[in-house]
Amino acid sequence: MSKPFNPSRRTAIRSLASASMLLPGMLHEMLAEDTPQAALSDPLAPKAPMFPAKAKRVIFLYMSGGVSHVDTFDPKPKLTADHHKKYKNDFLHASPWTSKAYSQNGAQVTELFPHVGACMDDICLVRSMYNDIPNHPQAILQVHGGSTVQPRPSIGSWISYGLGTMSKNLPSYVVLAPEIPYAGSAAWDSGFLPAFHQGVRVIPGQEAIPNIGRSGYADIQDMDLGLIDFFNKRHADTHDADPALAARIKTFETAYGMQKEAPEVFDISKESDATLDLYGLQRDTKKGFGWMCLTARRLAERGVRFIEIIDGGYDKYTNWDAHLDIRMHEPLAKKADKPIAGLLKDLKSRGMLEDTLVVWTTEFGRKPGDASPDEEGRTHWSTAYSSWMAGGGVKAGMVYGATDEYGLTIASNPVHIHDFQATILNQLGLDHTKLTFRHAGRDYRLTDVSGHVVKDIIT
Repeated sequence: MSKPFNPSRRTAIRSLASASMLLPGMLHEMLAEDTPQAALSDPLAPKAPMFPAKAKRVIFLYMSGGVSHVDTFDPKPKLTADHHKKYKNDFLHASPWTSKAYSQNGAQVTELFPHVGACMDDICLVRSMYNDIPNHPQAILQVHGGSTVQPRPSIGSWISYGLGTMSKNLPSYVVLAPEIPYAGSAAWDSGFLPAFHQGVRVIPGQEAIPNIGRSGYADIQDMDLGLIDFFNKRHADTHDADPALAARIKTFETAYGMQKEAPEVFDISKESDATLDLYGLQRDTKKGFGWMCLTARRLAERGVRFIEIIDGGYDKYTNWDAHLDIRMHEPLAKKADKPIAGLLKDLKSRGMLEDTLVVWTTEFGRKPGDASPDEEGRTHWSTAYSSWMAGGGVKAGMVYGATDEYGLTIASNPVHIHDFQATILNQLGLDHTKLTFRHAGRDYRLTDVSGHVVKDIIT
């Protein structure tokens, strides 16, 4: 039996050199002189912000399904006192959970989130959020892409477009999502932006990214990919500025880079016992909310610009959509509370919280009352809900805005989702009115035609 052909890396590179071929992922280091610069430039190379930034990256914690504000971060004693009383054609429903101040700033948080509550001195809590439509698909599209009417590029894609990536071998935008949200993959789609800004979905489990391992003959794979790269570049020579070709080329480069680096990123076995305990993890864990939070920190360390965690629920609870029974929040909160607090503490101990913006949000809140006095769940409520940020230049230990005594309406300092998005971009050094992309004859932006930076919550 003949010996398998297994050339050295040096031999492989030399064999490609005569054809001016480049190994994927090395485009910015070895440029062929006869290839147009537009085709050779790295579309994900790091870009300077528009003005000095407080944050370099974002970890976006999205709780899918609509978390009740009055049962978590905006508890209402008056709602408890007036349980089952009729108010504006509805019967009020008290929260089944008690609340207290877990940290020095005095912010009341329910017993669903004691660990996060203990971190409130590092958090800027916004209790006056609102958006336009209390329906899951439209609200999810607006939270992520700014529009309720049609899918548009997600916030992670906009940030990738505006700033590029700090990592050579990992995507600029990674989505850790065990479940698909109501709006589907549109939540992380790049829309009309170039496809290489789209979020790369990772499904926690035994194999986070299928087929990520390299072939047995790595040098032969290098030659194969180099040959593909050569023909892609040659084709691009005659189709200048074709975004589909640029996306294809960048996809091969990113996939190659991920084969080298991603397996190590998703392997938490070398983390210390103390770190694993911080996230509530066992050493052999490869899924769950704690795994996603720890992996988000590891991705942030390695230069990924935008990391989103989509909490789709566990076991029979596929998300936070508590129509039938608000008590379904309890097992979900129990899974998420310690890992979120662990993430904040871990980032802070490593000096990363200063330039990492951690965002916690949902698509809308839950109505404090119902037409039926016997209703055990809560319906959608986009008129008022809560979100929070930490790190990345936002004011710590602050509560901004307020709802009325029952949590039905905003009483002070309303923050529309476009304002929230504008503030996130601002912390990254991006002006939301100038981060635009020309499409279908007009300039589009994440915040549509509105939005203001909430200056009171930033340093």
